[in-house]
Amino acid sequence: MFCTCTPDKRANGFDKVRSQYKISKIGKLPAVANESSGIARTNKNSFWTHNDSGGNPELYEIDSTGKLLSTKVIPNAKNSDWEDLTRDAQGTVYIGDFGNNSNTRRSLSVYKVPDGNAETEEIAFNYADQKDFPPSEDNRNFDCEAFFYHKDNLYLFSKNRSPTNHMVKIYRLPTQKGNYSIAPIDSIAIGTQVTSADISPDGKTFALLTYGKILLFRINDGMITFKNPMGCFKFAKKQAEALIFLNNTDMMITNEQGQIFRITYR
Repeated sequence: MFCTCTPDKRANGFDKVRSQYKISKIGKLPAVANESSGIARTNKNSFWTHNDSGGNPELYEIDSTGKLLSTKVIPNAKNSDWEDLTRDAQGTVYIGDFGNNSNTRRSLSVYKVPDGNAETEEIAFNYADQKDFPPSEDNRNFDCEAFFYHKDNLYLFSKNRSPTNHMVKIYRLPTQKGNYSIAPIDSIAIGTQVTSADISPDGKTFALLTYGKILLFRINDGMITFKNPMGCFKFAKKQAEALIFLNNTDMMITNEQGQIFRITYR
């Protein structure tokens, strides 16, 4: 179930598209990024990554082979459980400090890091649909490891940790500093946990990385929903936790074992 697209094709109409992609190992992460959990572009031909919970509040600049180019300390920030990265067109980086394995965190946040010397801001939020901390086992769906930026909003995807309730939810969070209570805007049943997400540069496709596969969705009229499933293909490369589109079709993925992969559309 984790590594096959058959349930997704049967339940949601995904096409199996593995033959359309070539998967290549292209590099190895530096030792300092020993639990890479997110990836985003810099303003140069390089990438930011970071470590998972308990790591230093730092971003590591790497090239596509994993060579360490620089380290950026994020002031006024704490790595409670950083899980993903995204960036807007102005070069502002958003760090998702919203890991919530036990579903007990009442206050979650995204750090907004402008390009240059402007101060880091915090976008605080909670889930409007979470009433218990922790909830019952069949409702443990308030962890998040995946998000991306689109049109002045951040779109968050739940990790569906419940052993019985496999619904992945989308939440929309404004990019302005504040404290928000956010409710789901759409959901879909996916039988494996979501660990990263990204949107293509042309804004026509978004991808979800899970433990074992990648799911692609078409974006119509700029709306981020699950209504237009496109393709599904197997990607079983250990604990893969970070995904980024390199262009409108190709992607790069890192895992917590330090490997870097390129997925090329052919």
